[in-house]
Amino acid sequence: MELYSGYINKLIEQFEKLPGIGSKSAQRLALHVINMPPEHVERFAQIMVEARKNIHYCEECCTLTDKEICPICSNPSRDHSTIMVVENIRDLAAYEKTNKYEGVYHVLHGAISPMLGMGPNDIRLKELIKRLEGDVAEVIIATNSSLEGETTAMYISKLIKPTGIKVTRIASGVPVGGDLECIDEMTLLRALEGRREL
Repeated sequence: MELYSGYINKLIEQFEKLPGIGSKSAQRLALHVINMPPEHVERFAQIMVEARKNIHYCEECCTLTDKEICPICSNPSRDHSTIMVVENIRDLAAYEKTNKYEGVYHVLHGAISPMLGMGPNDIRLKELIKRLEGDVAEVIIATNSSLEGETTAMYISKLIKPTGIKVTRIASGVPVGGDLECIDEMTLLRALEGRREL
């Protein structure tokens, strides 16, 4: 026997499609939305639609932004000669929380993984190589310490080395198989400070 009627079930199903949301959380969120004042629900839905329509990739670093260039890339006080390469936007956010890194980023949106059918052309490597035509002194590779992350790091290193640009890799301190977004700021900071040249 179904506990809820049609629209409640549809709402629960939509919330269950979100990452990290199980059936109990989806039910709790759906019931919360139903109990919100109608104008708040309309505003919430409107913001989701507007965000989806207006947010795109930064023309320089490929993070998400609603401007042509993201706030980090457009900040003149950042060191644009140092580029940290990360797998995803959550990794960028994790490093920004340290408040110690003063360079800019490049978001790959994935890692090379033959098992998953992800090759070099499936991540944002072309955009990175194009950026290296500018005044770049160092590329810090901060991919995860997984097999895919290490494979991606080695591939990028081999691409960049012939250009004469310094290539470094974040130090361990980040556990093998660990996702950067789940690691505390101090460990991330130690890994950044202890990076080594590839």
